Amino acid sequence: MTAYALAHLRNPSPREPDVLDYLDRVDATLAPFSGRFLVHGPDVEVLEGEWPGTVVVIEFPDLATARAWYASPAYQEILLLRTGHISGDVILFEGVAPGHTAAAMAAAVRGLPAPSAAG
Repeated sequence: MTAYALAHLRNPSPREPDVLDYLDRVDATLAPFSGRFLVHGPDVEVLEGEWPGTVVVIEFPDLATARAWYASPAYQEILLLRTGHISGDVILFEGVAPGHTAAAMAAAVRGLPAPSAAG
């Protein structure tokens, strides 16, 4: 199942020389793991709560591959270039299966069979 790495970067500083070096090198760490950026540091519109900073989302074929990328020697070699200057949180997670619905999730939580697609 497709997996994602999400980074909430609270104080992005892309002009910092180390961060620029990180940006120059990170693509090469993703390529062997079929990782690709879906979102990379946009301005965000906060509708609920607080969200200081920006967000990065990277897609991987599966969770094991996402873990392998993060733990890879190539990524670990450049990681401090970012974390030394930008605070944030990074999480890995799987997406949903085709046909997923919120109603089916509610039914599963209730211990009931999933509702049919018709209603």
